[in-house]
Amino acid sequence: MRRVRYEHTGGPLFLEDVPVPAAGPGELLVRTEAIGVTLPVVRKVTEAAEPIPLGGEIAGEVVAVGAGVTRFAAGDRVTGLCFGHGYADHALLNETMASPVPAAASAVDAVALVRGGLVALGALKAARPAPGEAALITGAASGVGHLAVQLAGLQGASRVVGAVSALAPGKAEFVRGLGADEVIAYDSEDWGEPVDYVLDAVGGGLLTPAVAALAPGGRLVAYSSGGGSVRAYDLLVGAKSVIGFQMARNEPGRYERWREELWRLFAEGALRPAVHGEFALEDAARAHAAIESRSNLGKVVLRP
Repeated sequence: MRRVRYEHTGGPLFLEDVPVPAAGPGELLVRTEAIGVTLPVVRKVTEAAEPIPLGGEIAGEVVAVGAGVTRFAAGDRVTGLCFGHGYADHALLNETMASPVPAAASAVDAVALVRGGLVALGALKAARPAPGEAALITGAASGVGHLAVQLAGLQGASRVVGAVSALAPGKAEFVRGLGADEVIAYDSEDWGEPVDYVLDAVGGGLLTPAVAALAPGGRLVAYSSGGGSVRAYDLLVGAKSVIGFQMARNEPGRYERWREELWRLFAEGALRPAVHGEFALEDAARAHAAIESRSNLGKVVLRP
C-alpha cells in the first residue's frame, strides 16, 4: 500500500510503498476513502522533535477485523480517529474510536462532519448558550469553525459573528453563506457590539481581543492548541469567564449522542459540511500548505 511519511521536522512529505498492516486485537483494517487534514497534524510535522505517524480523521470500508471486535464487520463503512498511519491507502482504526457512516453519506461527508462537528458541538455546549444570545466564532472558515458558525445559529443565537485571519477574496462571503451575520478580521480595530460567548479555535494573542469582545458575564470557550493566556483582571472587571474544552476530558457516552445529533442535522440539510479541496495522497504537501496559509474554506481532504 501507499502511505505518506516524513523523516525530519519540517518534512518534506513523501510517498512510500509498505505492506498492508494486519488488524490486531480490537482493531479494524480500513480501506481509506477520505482522510481529514487538520492543523494539529500539520503542526506536528513542522514542530515535533521526532517524526510521527500522520494520523487523524479517516473514513472508508472495513476490510478485516481483529480479535475481540464485536461492533463492526468487513464491508461496513466507518469513520474515526486514527492514531497511527492514517495518510495511507489502508489504516488501522481502534474499534472504540470508530462509528458507522450512514448509507446516504459519503466518506468525504464523514471526515468533514464528524470529528470537526464533535469539537464544534462540544465547545458550543460548554458555552451553555441561551436562546437569543450573541456568539462570536474565531477560525470561522476552518474545518471546525465553519460547523460552529452553523451550529450556533441552529442553537438559537440572535447574532453570529465570524472572525477570520483576513478578509481574503471569497472568505467573508463563505462565512456569511454559513449563516454569520457579520464577519471581521482578527486585526480589525472594532469587533462590533459585544457578544455573550466566544468559541475560540485560535488562542495565542487573539485571546485578549476575544475576551474584550465579551459582554459583562460573557463566556469564552477555549479549545485551541495554540496556547496563550488571559489576564485575571480582564475577567474580573466584566465578571467574564474562560472555559477550557477538550474532547478527551468528556464522558465517552456523550459522543454517540452528539454524533447522532450531527447526522440528524446533516440528513435534514440543516448542517452542511464544506470541503475546501480534495487532494491526492501524493499532493499531501499542498493540502498542508492550504491549512498553514489559513486559506482554506472548510475541510481539507486527502483522497487515496
